[in-house]
Amino acid sequence: MAVIAWPTIAAAQLPAPDGKPADMTKKVKVFIIMGQSNTLEMGKVKGDKEGSLEYAVKTEKLYPFMIDDAGKWTVRKDVRNLHVMGSGGPGRTSVKRNDWLTVSGGKIGIETGIGHHLGTALDEPVLILKSSIGNRSLGWDLLPPGSPSYEFTDKKSGKTLVYAGYGQSPDKWEKGTEPKPIGWKAGVQYDGDVARAKNVLENLGKYYPGATEYEVAGFLWWQGDKDRYNAGHAIKYEKNLINLIGALRKDFKAPKAKFVCATLGQTNKENAAGNEKLILDAMFAISDASKYPALEGDVATVYTNPLSMGSSSNAHYGGNAKTYMNVGEAMGKAMVQLLKTDKK
Repeated sequence: MAVIAWPTIAAAQLPAPDGKPADMTKKVKVFIIMGQSNTLEMGKVKGDKEGSLEYAVKTEKLYPFMIDDAGKWTVRKDVRNLHVMGSGGPGRTSVKRNDWLTVSGGKIGIETGIGHHLGTALDEPVLILKSSIGNRSLGWDLLPPGSPSYEFTDKKSGKTLVYAGYGQSPDKWEKGTEPKPIGWKAGVQYDGDVARAKNVLENLGKYYPGATEYEVAGFLWWQGDKDRYNAGHAIKYEKNLINLIGALRKDFKAPKAKFVCATLGQTNKENAAGNEKLILDAMFAISDASKYPALEGDVATVYTNPLSMGSSSNAHYGGNAKTYMNVGEAMGKAMVQLLKTDKK
């Protein structure tokens, strides 16, 4: 089982970036980040106390590749960092970030660690393309195409409910009754996030200076918080993840693209229970080659409980920058390892 945790990624220290641009005669390697609010920039940068990136780098001497000899934040000219966001389906899009990978503004996200690992490992130019927004469920908002409706009996009420399949509305209704659609449907956020990412790629040169060709090489997924509040969604999380991998590969015409999934930081595999255990087990299962042999070498799960500095996913880990750096580094390292399987 390809499960990556802290001891695996801590051994190797990344070198500082050399500041040189990538070879733009090569195709841009694109890595798409999707999920919910934990994928956004939530780790605080400034401050002289535990939890800030400044304190981690300058006082605790962590992540030395993040600053140069003058103490300024390093800049990777071979990794473009882009984040597009919109609520619901295709349409209005906000560009939240579009720059070379560095630290600017008051927060960082997992893309920092991911980008440094991929930029170090690859000779090609790298685009970290994040298309996500907060408060979204895989079982509803982000439900991938091809996901059917299903029945689930609610233990509290004893009622059998029908949960929406892709494109259906509302999210659930009592079996035997007529569903009354609302102004949202299953998979609408999936549709929108995919469309926004595709729009970037269709206008690549606008976002990545000098780029003309690209290849979608991988997807990175950190999500699950909203699904843990809904037993009907949690019980289908594994199936939905498998459908998600297939749908993303199809939509981006990337049948061999790798997939890295990160678990929720507060969920400990030793004592997980209820919906959180269902989601954790699902995330471990997708990288189990004995269960999904067709995905062997293509999927990895990052177990983030040892990487989290406390708090929980719904509180964005207290904004602790080390959580976001640690998880980002682990996800980036896992993606690099998956990419190497193609070269053996």
